[in-house]
Amino acid sequence: MTESFGEITTTATDTTKRAALVALVAGILAIALGYGAAFLPGGAPPWAPWLLAVGIPVVLGAIMILGAARGRMGIGSLKYPFAFVVAALAIGFCAALALPSTASSLSRLWLGLPPRAAIVIYGIGLLPIIVLPVAYALTFEAQTLSAEDVERVRELARENKARSQGQSS
Repeated sequence: MTESFGEITTTATDTTKRAALVALVAGILAIALGYGAAFLPGGAPPWAPWLLAVGIPVVLGAIMILGAARGRMGIGSLKYPFAFVVAALAIGFCAALALPSTASSLSRLWLGLPPRAAIVIYGIGLLPIIVLPVAYALTFEAQTLSAEDVERVRELARENKARSQGQSS
């Protein structure tokens, strides 16, 4: 979808990349604030780890979107698995922070691990490893470069090479 506003033309990819860049900057700022708060007198305030718990998934999601945005379709149907992964990471980090830190040898185990460790290992570590490859495999044909795209890139490379050789002579 292309919309024209006078001389400015935006496509779905432009909008997607712009939103991802805004999210990337916001996430980086949240992470920086969270880490910077550790240098406050008296140590890190209680809100600092929460900024990291939200900022890290936002940054990871923004980077995934920037890497996958292509053509007129933006990220296409990858928006659902990307949103799921970002939400799973944010919920996992926040849940691990929210649980009480009263683990002992008598604590109840989740799949053989203390609750916080289970959330981090299974929810933050394994879940995205399962979801993302499946999503990429299902959208591979639509999201990767076509033969025409590859030929267009090669033609641009030949033109650039000819132009640079012409300027150096």
